[in-house]
Amino acid sequence: MVTNIGSYTVIPNQPTPKGRLWLSDSDLAEHSPAYTPSIYVYKPKHNHHDVIERMRTSLSDILVYYYPVAGRLCWIDECGRMEVDCNAKGVTLLEAETTKTLNEYGDFSPTQPIKDLIPTIDYTQPIEELPLFLVQLTRFHGDQSLAIGVAISHLLCDGIGAIQFINSWAKLARGDTLAPHEMPILDRTILKFPLSPLAPRFDHPELKPPPFILGTFDCITEQKTTAASLKLTSEEVEKLKKKANDQSQKDGSRPYTRYEAIAAHIWRCASKARELDDNQPTLARIIADIRSRLNPPLPHNYFGNALARTVTPTCYIGEIISNPLSYAAKKIREALDLLTNEYVRSQQDVIFGQEQLDSLRGFFFRQGVRRTAPYYGNPNIFIVSWMSMSVYEADFGWGKPVYFGEGFVSPYDTARIVQSPEGDGSVIVSMHFQIEHIQLFKKFFYEDI
Repeated sequence: MVTNIGSYTVIPNQPTPKGRLWLSDSDLAEHSPAYTPSIYVYKPKHNHHDVIERMRTSLSDILVYYYPVAGRLCWIDECGRMEVDCNAKGVTLLEAETTKTLNEYGDFSPTQPIKDLIPTIDYTQPIEELPLFLVQLTRFHGDQSLAIGVAISHLLCDGIGAIQFINSWAKLARGDTLAPHEMPILDRTILKFPLSPLAPRFDHPELKPPPFILGTFDCITEQKTTAASLKLTSEEVEKLKKKANDQSQKDGSRPYTRYEAIAAHIWRCASKARELDDNQPTLARIIADIRSRLNPPLPHNYFGNALARTVTPTCYIGEIISNPLSYAAKKIREALDLLTNEYVRSQQDVIFGQEQLDSLRGFFFRQGVRRTAPYYGNPNIFIVSWMSMSVYEADFGWGKPVYFGEGFVSPYDTARIVQSPEGDGSVIVSMHFQIEHIQLFKKFFYEDI
């Protein structure tokens, strides 16, 4: 049982710029307007009596640099476009304690007990009153271990931006200062890129409905997923890379990366676990960081959403299963290679329109997800890499986290790949998969390495 013992509104400790922050098309069109929940777990070696005060003070400090985080969303026109009102209303910091020990939470897969360690978002509030960032500090029973659960508006930033914010906050909490190159770039207008009439146009298969199971019309309300945390040791990762590259070395192509090999392995295991017909179409969906893909590239410390969708060519289950791992890895690479500067700009131009704005308004007026929305899970898979994110740099002064993970179960079949806390090349695959197939997936996941 988790009990809240304190609630604080934290505002910037200095005057910050007022006015509205324009949100890019990527901010508005790429993502659900929901909040992204995640959790950090710590095992401090010493008792820190000043934990909550340190967090309050340093959070107030970091909000001076990241002042839009302390603002509120607002509508700017009847069409439904939104901006951030930089009004310094502040963020919410909760203090809590649980009657459970650290070990009783197991591997911290996002079950209901884990969700109790993360702030709950009250979507019944008007958006003008809803904080864009909420954080909960929870002390475990029996020792000095603690968890930091965070929820940040996805309209404010993507995962890379969120990690950048958390790590900068942690740096101030442990008494350091931010270097000039660590200051966030807050201006979203650098993502205003109107297309020239002469710009190339693309087919954009990633924006089309995915394959359904043959003979059915699956919809989102009929799917039940669960989450499992699956570790791959550095040796197992290298085995998968070698397995994927056996064929590429013969034909002289560029060796497949860790991500391409692991993603191909996940897609293959999912295809086997579902036990579908060999002629069943399937594809893998990917969201990739575009900071270095644009021309000119975005600054490395750009704070906002800078992601683009891509998708593999449609394959058949029989092809994915019967061919070497390099076959699926090649399809993953083909999806990533689509994301050129011109392609990303074209995609932004195509996806953003009144339908997306209506979805934003519908969400905040509690209309929920449209029932006509296509289901992106079985027979397909969504694979995301968090391997480049420095999630274990969030040291608030009591050591690096021993665990980092997401705090929700995706309604779609989704795999998120993150570095393990050991820093030895091993990775954690957070697998969200249909309940009826998850055990078979786990079986193939390790047997097929």
